[in-house]
Amino acid sequence: MAITATMVKELREMTGAGMMDCKKALGETNGDMDAAVEYLRKNGQAKAEKKAGRIAAEGLCKVVSDGDRAAAVVEVNSETDFVAKNEKFQNFVTEVAKQALTTKAGDLDSFLAEPWMADDSQTINDVLVEMIATIGEKLSVRRFEKVEAKNGCVVTYTHGGGRIGVIVEAETDVVNDGIKEALLNVAMQVAALNPKYVSSADVSEEYKAHEKEILLAQAKNDPKNQGKPDEILEKMILGRLNKELKEVCLLEQEYVKAENKENVAKYLETVAKANSANLSIVRFVRFETGEGIEKKEENFAEEVAKQMK
Repeated sequence: MAITATMVKELREMTGAGMMDCKKALGETNGDMDAAVEYLRKNGQAKAEKKAGRIAAEGLCKVVSDGDRAAAVVEVNSETDFVAKNEKFQNFVTEVAKQALTTKAGDLDSFLAEPWMADDSQTINDVLVEMIATIGEKLSVRRFEKVEAKNGCVVTYTHGGGRIGVIVEAETDVVNDGIKEALLNVAMQVAALNPKYVSSADVSEEYKAHEKEILLAQAKNDPKNQGKPDEILEKMILGRLNKELKEVCLLEQEYVKAENKENVAKYLETVAKANSANLSIVRFVRFETGEGIEKKEENFAEEVAKQMK
């Protein structure tokens, strides 16, 4: 039976497997689509370990919540953005996030070893290996985090269809629409400006000393500062250090929606007063897909052209 491009495209959309893998599977099964899916699963299982060395820097961050009291975020990576758009992959990521919301695991290895909620005869890692077999790419559950509000609430925000996932936990004695709207705005701020700390009080002295050392070295290397003693240079860089801390500390950042350049802390203070509430940010979690992973630069059009020869 002649294998057409349409058949290859259909099988790839069903499984997320590579184009040439789909073509081979259809050839081996004489064009039988169901048999081709089974073929990919069986052969992919054997190749799962070989895929371990590949770079998986695409994928999705998924956030799920249990009302406004608990939430979890996971990052599951794939090799290509094409697979990240695959419905089977997206469903798998959603199920992993739901499991993260119920987990008692304190680390990733323990989490992956947990029984899969939909079939406790398998672990999460077993299902992951099956997904690798079906889809034909390296996949990895990279990280997860669960947040439970002790004296307040949590809000979640997802940006870019799963590119960034954010959870904000707040301590508050009032939980209403006004408070939750304000916290959603804060979650959007976290997504956009990527702070590292809630406030400058959370910044370690080691971090401050390290940044101060860098700024001092930069000042000494500036020809305009030649001959100036260290004590003068240290006074000069204090302003730069404080400015830097404002950029990495959420509450000190300029609130992006403000018209009068107020910071996030002032914005929350205004919201708390309007709602007769005591309101403070406890912590936030921000996952960005592929963050910190060195990506391999590839020319996809060139790759396809080579495969079609």
